[in-house]
Amino acid sequence: MTNQISSLDSTTADLITIRQQLLDLFCRLAYREGNFVLSSGQSSSYYINGKYVTLHPLGALIIGRLLLSILPEDTQGVAGLTLGADPIVTAVSVVSAYENRPIPALIIRKQAKGHGTMSYIEGPILEANAKVVVLEDVVTTGASAMLAVNRLREAGYQVNQIFSLVDRQQGGGEFYEKEGIEFESIFTISELQENLKNISHKNDD
Repeated sequence: MTNQISSLDSTTADLITIRQQLLDLFCRLAYREGNFVLSSGQSSSYYINGKYVTLHPLGALIIGRLLLSILPEDTQGVAGLTLGADPIVTAVSVVSAYENRPIPALIIRKQAKGHGTMSYIEGPILEANAKVVVLEDVVTTGASAMLAVNRLREAGYQVNQIFSLVDRQQGGGEFYEKEGIEFESIFTISELQENLKNISHKNDD
């Protein structure tokens, strides 16, 4: 793997270095070409299974560092829709504790729990109007993360930002803009596919 670094190095390496490492992980582990139907119902010639990276020990560590670095200083919680966002919000929360900037993680259910509190949201209860940032692995149309935004707002939290690992550039960013939500991704699909070409060329040399 190009730009290979150890898990120990990734705790202290600069953000540019670990960003490239994460990009390589997505290209090698998560990206597949073929005929796929996405959760949005759209057909696609490629598929990105982010969980191959977000559940990878090095991937989780890097994701935690990169996302924490772009979170606003006044962030009081990170949250995301289960299942894709679960390891992402956990990674950010764990890294935040090591950085002496503890940020709780919340997991949003697609359906309310069928017993007990009957809640849509799992995790610590934050103060009213707490500022929460929604995290996502891959954004296509933007519907999944928007469901998380709505659940959090219903619970009384302030949610105005969504950060993703990969933007497929298929309308999600434009959708969030119309909703008045700030959107930022670590990578775009264009960058990922360009990196794949570079890896392929290096392997052919």
